[in-house]
Amino acid sequence: MLIRAVLGFSIVETLALAGMLLWWADRVAGARLLAAFLSGIALWMAGNELPNWLGPGSADVAMAMIGFSPLTSAFFFHFCVVFCGVRLPRWGVAAAYLLGGSATLAVQLVSPGELVWREHVGLIAIANTVGMVASMAWVLLGLGGIAVLLTALARARRPAFNQIAAVTASCLWGVVCLSGYGIVVLDLPLYPFPLLGLPLYPVILVYGILRYGVFVSNAWARRALAWALLLALGAVVVALTPLLPIESRWIGGFVVAISCIALNGPVRQFAERLVYPGGAVSAGDLQVWRQALQSADSMAALESEASTLLSRRTGTEVRVLLGAEGVQPPAAVPCLLGAPSSQGWTIALHGWEAAPPGPRRVAELFGTVVADAAERVAQGEQIAARERERQLQARLAELGSLAATVAHDIRNPLNIIAMAVATASPDVRREVAGQVGRIAHLSSDLLDYAKPWKLVPQRYDLAAQVRAAAARLPHCTLGAALQAPLWIDGDPRRVDQALTNLLENARAASGAEAGVDTPVAVHIDAEQRADSVLLHVCDDGQGVPEEIRHRLFEPFASRSPGGTGLGLAIVARTLAAHGGSVALTQRPPWTTCFTLTFPLHDANPS
Repeated sequence: MLIRAVLGFSIVETLALAGMLLWWADRVAGARLLAAFLSGIALWMAGNELPNWLGPGSADVAMAMIGFSPLTSAFFFHFCVVFCGVRLPRWGVAAAYLLGGSATLAVQLVSPGELVWREHVGLIAIANTVGMVASMAWVLLGLGGIAVLLTALARARRPAFNQIAAVTASCLWGVVCLSGYGIVVLDLPLYPFPLLGLPLYPVILVYGILRYGVFVSNAWARRALAWALLLALGAVVVALTPLLPIESRWIGGFVVAISCIALNGPVRQFAERLVYPGGAVSAGDLQVWRQALQSADSMAALESEASTLLSRRTGTEVRVLLGAEGVQPPAAVPCLLGAPSSQGWTIALHGWEAAPPGPRRVAELFGTVVADAAERVAQGEQIAARERERQLQARLAELGSLAATVAHDIRNPLNIIAMAVATASPDVRREVAGQVGRIAHLSSDLLDYAKPWKLVPQRYDLAAQVRAAAARLPHCTLGAALQAPLWIDGDPRRVDQALTNLLENARAASGAEAGVDTPVAVHIDAEQRADSVLLHVCDDGQGVPEEIRHRLFEPFASRSPGGTGLGLAIVARTLAAHGGSVALTQRPPWTTCFTLTFPLHDANPS
């Protein structure tokens, strides 16, 4: 009989789902209460079926099993209160258990009904007066639980709204299924077809609860859902085999086995869609994403292309941010945050808490493709950086060789020129000496810039070094931060060279070298930060022309009077060698200000 097979499968399925809930009880609020409720449902169905399995002699045991239904409804009411987070006084839950427990005790002491025969279902319990009173108790408790669900549903937001809606829908489905028993009890001339949908009731209930809390994050739970659906279909196939024009049990079993094997793939795909509706991603989708991201040759281009692809797929604006440490992602826009790690690039979802599982699943799979693309782009950028460094070192080596040759070959002509004017007038000798000095200075700077550097770092007080350098320049003031020690790790000789170049630039801006009495005020100040020390060297001279600001630290970009054009380039190289940087900054009222950043690798000594 089809109904017999369906009800038997429903009992086994309900107990299995109750066990699943107990296994993942720490993931869902009220999971143990729901497991107790499902166990009570299985007990009630088993009580109805026991006389058909063992005969009328089991009527007393069957009635006792059915009599636990009011207590089962009390578990349901308590679960709804806990699951929805409703603040109900303790006496409210206690009253529910008191009502359910009293009704259960009553039907255990007095028989709640008798067994009668009905077509299609066989023996079934028909309630007497005591049974009707007990039935009213579990109906009231069930309606109370549904009222709690509807109240919470009206106030909830996603994803809690989806969970509560699924539980409410399962309750309504359960009412529809139980109407089949009403057809039987009232002895209506109808087939109790609603009972055939009973196996779906616990599945819908547990799915609605575990979908967000367990199924999305646990692969074993998704497999369990697939197996539950496959077993349900298998039971249907078993129930339908008597309708086949085949009497052999071997052939019937073979048909059942082939049917289950054929349904395995579609059922698993269906289970995946249940967990991730709208989140199905095929191998073709992954290939299309990989090809689209292949053209990105920088992190900025990869961010832009990935954001466009994912936004188009999910139908909402999505941002992809790669390697943006310390940048706060926008709160109103879901983001994929990528960062390098020892295991490669990792992608984290930010702002996806309210998104349905489907788009979240798409974002997770898309993130794996973005991580691979980011790893490729990062490696490409590293290779390009190494190639640029190699080319730079090659150019510097070539320039160094040339500079060494020029510096060596130019000394003799300079000496000859200096000796040739020894008998000339003082003005001529002074002019020639000045020009010879400039040529010698240029060759020295050129040789210093071009040759390979080897830093000799040590821990020393930058503030003391600045105070000593500033003493050599008139009209130079120091900020308060330079009166206390500023400990850094650096090469004092190279840092002093950089400071000297900056102060020489400030002296040149005053016109002092040309003999013009227009002294410029120079101010040096510092900032102590958690990870760096900033040194500001400012003056109120003529300022830096706008046309050379973007290439100010390139060789020969700036040619101050008497300068070689390499001073600022040497400053930039010095700071880069220390892992820091130099920049032209704005610090009113000063017209020119250079900010040197020295990184801190260790805590400053006390």
